[in-house]
Amino acid sequence: MIMLSRLAALTIAALCLAVAPAAAQDYPTRPVRVLVGFTPGAAADITARVLATRMSQILGQQVVVENKPGAGSSLAADYASHAAKDGYTLLIGTSANLTNAVITQNLGFDFVKDFSPIALITTAPVILVVHPSLEVNNVQELIALARKKPGELNYASTGVGAAPHLAGELFNARAGIKTVHVPYQGSPQAVTDLLAGRVSMMFSPASAVIPHVKAGKLKALASAASKRPSIAPDLPTMAEAGVPDFDTSIWFGLVAPVGTPQPIIEKLAAAVNAALKSDEAKASYAAQGFDLLGGGPQEMARTITNDTARWTIAAQAAGLKK
Repeated sequence: MIMLSRLAALTIAALCLAVAPAAAQDYPTRPVRVLVGFTPGAAADITARVLATRMSQILGQQVVVENKPGAGSSLAADYASHAAKDGYTLLIGTSANLTNAVITQNLGFDFVKDFSPIALITTAPVILVVHPSLEVNNVQELIALARKKPGELNYASTGVGAAPHLAGELFNARAGIKTVHVPYQGSPQAVTDLLAGRVSMMFSPASAVIPHVKAGKLKALASAASKRPSIAPDLPTMAEAGVPDFDTSIWFGLVAPVGTPQPIIEKLAAAVNAALKSDEAKASYAAQGFDLLGGGPQEMARTITNDTARWTIAAQAAGLKK
């Protein structure tokens, strides 16, 4: 009896292994949903819609973008983490998911443990800008000024715990300085006060401030990414400016609920990378100031690991995590 039970279990396991590749080979047989945790028109939404258009053609099935905004993408992530593990409900994961995980307890899901990385898609470059009244022309001069006037310089952000806030705290920690955080309810208000000189500096998505830099209303000091952004190729990175291991760019990638068959993960990763190579996607992303990333599950997993470590340091420096 015991031998028969074991034989039955082995038979079922073998059938599952046989079915998985077949299911992946046929996948997808119906529309695929991609959840976005932000409102229409947000950077994550733009990334998803450009990708969905091209992936629909590649996969031969419609890829539908569905917005579920709220709690910095946590509402969409929570929903997706409990979805069927069949490749038909995916999520646009972002660095916001990592900052949420670092500073918020009891989210109801674990972004690292509950999702399987598929591929990175784009990054929205973040740059360090200062008001022209601040008599500095590079990062080292800014650090020297901050050390000379501890607690007197301030920086704007789009809210407590948001990426620009943690970028400022990471800068404080890496440079050994003390600048004061001034939170706003969004990027427009923060940039408005920066232009007026009511705050000294800000780590901002490049697309929001580059026009003001070109107009001479703001000074750009460095790119807060691992490489120079295509929208500002002459701008040095923070590492080049003397602040190592500093990458606070906002990235977007595709993830699936953990347990989704690996052949489906690989098929989706291939589709993402094929989509990013299309002229249409390249042109659409470039027009929005995005840089392309690509890669597979391993590359995205490394990014998640490295970013989690960086954001943890920043959150601890901000007193948001013990």
